[in-house]
Amino acid sequence: MKFGVNTFIWSAVYDHSVRALLPLIKERGFDGVEVPLFRTAEFPATAIRRDTEANALECTICSVLVQGLSLIGDDADIRRKTVSHLRDAIKAVADAGAKIIAGPLYCPVGYLPGRRRTVDEWNWAVEGYQSLTSTLERNNVTLAIEPLNRFETFFLNTGADAAALCDQVGHPNVGVLFDTFHANIEEKHIAAGYLKVGKHLRHVHTCENDRGTPGSGHVEWDKVFQALRELRYDGWLTIESFGFALGELSAAASIWRDIEPKPESIAFDGVQFLRKNMAAGSSKQADRVPN
Repeated sequence: MKFGVNTFIWSAVYDHSVRALLPLIKERGFDGVEVPLFRTAEFPATAIRRDTEANALECTICSVLVQGLSLIGDDADIRRKTVSHLRDAIKAVADAGAKIIAGPLYCPVGYLPGRRRTVDEWNWAVEGYQSLTSTLERNNVTLAIEPLNRFETFFLNTGADAAALCDQVGHPNVGVLFDTFHANIEEKHIAAGYLKVGKHLRHVHTCENDRGTPGSGHVEWDKVFQALRELRYDGWLTIESFGFALGELSAAASIWRDIEPKPESIAFDGVQFLRKNMAAGSSKQADRVPN
């Protein structure tokens, strides 16, 4: 099991402020950092690899599709452009020394056409992911597709649907990122959602129901940890939250208040909770972080 933290807690981009924090992130018990990739031309792959290796940290990559890109749009040229972008992104991920690119990589976050997804959109997504498998294999990278809550996407909301999508893609380098924040909205029982993802689980975002410190809210963590043990999951548990005053990024994540006294407490208190309770036996109730 590896424990990671998304650098969005501190910055909207990978920059010198994040670089300066890497020794502290390592000291506080993280095995790696998760950094964003939006546009490959702006992605500092060489610097990320150099800095993480210098601090004995590993790296994973989170990503979204920016406006103008979509695997599920009606325009075939846009779909081809998006596949080309994702191929370039996969290569950039490998250059950064990472092995996972994760996120809702089917259409831009917030695209809500006011209807349910269509069969064509589903099939276009399957075709798009299948066209990426050879690039994923060559670069030893896994693509982890993230279902989001209904307020952020219409296309993929549940673990069951994400697993069905991966079943149709049919390749081990294409799996699911399952996030407790989104699952808290969409699943009847979060742990059951993990079990439905099952063999396709490739990455986990361990987020509290309010994006605060894991263990401080009402996510049923003891059941989540038990589900992960049942699946024999040994990948990343990554804390994803967002700084409280990062302008457009905080607004995009709907962070309108100070969720905790300081954003970094989400990371540093959260990793202690995750390490303690994930290591506990399956019969032990997860301890809660005091309010």
